[in-house]
Amino acid sequence: MTAALDRVDVARTAPAPGRSRSRTRHRLTVLAFLAPAGLGFLLFFGYPLVATVAFSFTRYDLINPPEWIGLANYAYMFSDDLFRTAVHNTLWFVVVLTVARVAFALGVASVVARLRSGVGLVRTLCYLPSLAPPVAATLVFFLLVRPNDGPVDTFLGWFGVEGPLWFADPAWSKPGIALVMLWVSGDLMIIMLAAVLDVPKEQHEAAELDGAGALRRWWHITLPTISPVLVFGVVNSIVLALQLFTQAVVAGSAASGSADVTGSTKNLGFPENSTLTFPVWLYTQGFRYFDMGYAAAMATVLFVVSFAATALLVQRLRRASHQEEGGPGA
Repeated sequence: MTAALDRVDVARTAPAPGRSRSRTRHRLTVLAFLAPAGLGFLLFFGYPLVATVAFSFTRYDLINPPEWIGLANYAYMFSDDLFRTAVHNTLWFVVVLTVARVAFALGVASVVARLRSGVGLVRTLCYLPSLAPPVAATLVFFLLVRPNDGPVDTFLGWFGVEGPLWFADPAWSKPGIALVMLWVSGDLMIIMLAAVLDVPKEQHEAAELDGAGALRRWWHITLPTISPVLVFGVVNSIVLALQLFTQAVVAGSAASGSADVTGSTKNLGFPENSTLTFPVWLYTQGFRYFDMGYAAAMATVLFVVSFAATALLVQRLRRASHQEEGGPGA
């Protein structure tokens, strides 16, 4: 009797042969569609990442074979003054650019969302600069603020105000580059605008009936609702600041006038290394001094810091959002 019951249980739990074959075909189909993306990830991200980490423990000049030197490249960072300068400049951009970019995009999106007319024109004018290539956008901004004969200086001169030297002044070069980045942040503004417009109007109407003002409704309803988009904006801005390269090189070379006919510049970090960001110093070490081992070590540090900062920020903001919704641990 017991053996008969066991056979019945096995028959009930074992999948039918036709259903099993269908499930296998489904899995193979999914793997076939994922294979190109997986191969691309391994070829263009996995292999370069492993190779970069391996080269970071070597002395390598692209001509002679790599020579194993252990942690010497990482130890050298602590005695490299320009490495510390590059870290300081990059952290400045991470803090200032992230706060300014998210606040600017959210502020413009909140204003545009309340407009009754001309929304399409304002939205287009805010988004158009983000379509310009980084080199062209930086050069246009450089021509606008060029000392003495630039349109901005000319306009300020009408009111008796003398404009700063912008990219030629160490005190104004980083704020100038930050303004360029804000000018081309229309893509983030469009994303913020879509999130703000997606907030349910019923919540605003109910809060308004309870006597909540516009600012209070924006703070307690709009911000919590669009918090996932804010997280994306913060992470995107941090990654953008950590990878800041083109704008710093173009602004420094245009202000110093050191770019030659081939487009290469001989004075990276102008003026006084104020625009020497981490990627610029990494490029200088790798492709100007051909110290690929040290450049690989810097790239490894940049990847670890970027990954750790992004993961930590996403975790903290998710926890804060979860507590805001009244989840466990709130």
